[in-house]
Amino acid sequence: MNGKMAVIGEGDGVLVFQSVGMDAFTAEDAPAAARILKEIAERYRVIFVTDVLAAQLEEEIGRYASQAYPIVVPIPSVNGGNGYGAELLRRQSERALGMDILFRGEQGAGDRPDGEDNAR
Repeated sequence: MNGKMAVIGEGDGVLVFQSVGMDAFTAEDAPAAARILKEIAERYRVIFVTDVLAAQLEEEIGRYASQAYPIVVPIPSVNGGNGYGAELLRRQSERALGMDILFRGEQGAGDRPDGEDNAR
């Protein structure tokens, strides 16, 4: 497991990751992705999973949260993301810091509750 990275996703879109030296595994549905994740978890340090599948594998991915490796990271698919990765990042940041510093609920990136702009 010497720094190896892999990606699990639906369709041939994940194969592009092979061009940067990652191993790519295609899974057409969540059960197939769960099987692949379980099979490869001990061989890779970082496993990227498209967020469409990751949202359906929350329990399986959670099993690795208390371990150093593998780190399982949701990423958008070639068809775009469903927001799961961003939501997971928000929840984990809020858990670690005690507040949502990234998204602040439904407000836009530059909005502050007091009406001032963050850019100042």
